[in-house]
Amino acid sequence: MDKKLFEILACPLCKSRVKYQKEAAELVCRPCGLAFPIRDEIPVMLETEARTLTANERLNEAS
Repeated sequence: MDKKLFEILACPLCKSRVKYQKEAAELVCRPCGLAFPIRDEIPVMLETEARTLTANERLNEAS
């Protein structure tokens, strides 16, 4: 994915910055606790397509 794209992407729900998780091919919004998938190098920034982070994922992000 283009690094410039990361500069403008935000969570569609809370407008916070999202963090790229390369190994999972996801964009993570920490405040919402959601992970948005990247399919064919295109971020799918829809709430209905996002998965909820597990408790362990949320704890690991906080540290």
